[in-house]
Amino acid sequence: MGEGLAIPACPLALNAQRRLDERRQRALFRYYIASGAGGLAVGVHTTQFSIRDPKIGLLRPVLEIAAAEIKKSLLTSAAPRIGIAGVCGQTRQAVAEATLARELGFDAGLLSLGALSAASEDQLLDHARAIAEIIPVVGFYLQPAAGGRLLPFSFWRRFAQIENVVAIKIAPFNRYQTLDVVRAVAEIGRDDIALYTGNDDNIVLDLTTPYRFSVGGKTVERRIAGGLLGHWAVWTQRAVELHAECRRIAASGAPVPVELLRRSVEVTDCNAAFFDAANNYAGCIPGLHEVLRRQGLLEGVWCLDPAETLSPGQREEIDRVCRAYSHLNDDAFVEAHRDEWLG
Repeated sequence: MGEGLAIPACPLALNAQRRLDERRQRALFRYYIASGAGGLAVGVHTTQFSIRDPKIGLLRPVLEIAAAEIKKSLLTSAAPRIGIAGVCGQTRQAVAEATLARELGFDAGLLSLGALSAASEDQLLDHARAIAEIIPVVGFYLQPAAGGRLLPFSFWRRFAQIENVVAIKIAPFNRYQTLDVVRAVAEIGRDDIALYTGNDDNIVLDLTTPYRFSVGGKTVERRIAGGLLGHWAVWTQRAVELHAECRRIAASGAPVPVELLRRSVEVTDCNAAFFDAANNYAGCIPGLHEVLRRQGLLEGVWCLDPAETLSPGQREEIDRVCRAYSHLNDDAFVEAHRDEWLG
């Protein structure tokens, strides 16, 4: 992950009965791979945490489909493509999920700490170490609005010392808390921990900003190399292109072009509509489903929870940004290949 990859946090494809639509789930994974994504993140927030409910029982089936599609893609392409499985719950559950992910061939586990809301810092770190003994760990600073918890600088400094931590997804949607993570990793001196943005509200600036700190009398610079984003689950081909452009500019050391700053605002405006920022992200998952439905990749916007729907006015906001920023969509690419992916 260190070279920086564009990784979509993958949605769950359901039919009108709210059951897994395997055909469209495979099509989604094929779309992301064909778009040039560097991997798939599955079993994460965008896939809906309730797939783990024993009455629903979709964690293993969705992970198996993703693993199969990644394996298939590697037969025809030498491009890097990794599988990241969400790992959630109390330690016993998280250990079982990490073990399943390893058995299915996933490369790393994205460790959500949302279920340990009452745990102390020491308990959180013991939990993380237990998972790191099973599978390489991607840390996850998930914003509270999506089920996460606040995690102080001291936690991230100690977390970065766990040997099998390979990356951290920074997604608090907050500049101060983003700085906490980057500074913690910089101070520990772990150049082998890749930093990924999950701040869907600040994607372009996260990818182009040099983060510089004084450590032991020396200036240390770290950059966020890639993105692991729910926002990149839609219009993914354009997202991959945007990531590559940001990486080129960051590597060159050249000033960030004004045009790219304008596009940063456009991407954030789109995200506000897709993620339903006006309603504290209540419609973030159905918002992504709606974009994919319009492209013909999903049949509807159904979620496992019938109450999880588009918010009032959200569809109109999606209409607005689709009209305003047509240059950001990949509709033509999807139209040309959709039947192939659905086949």
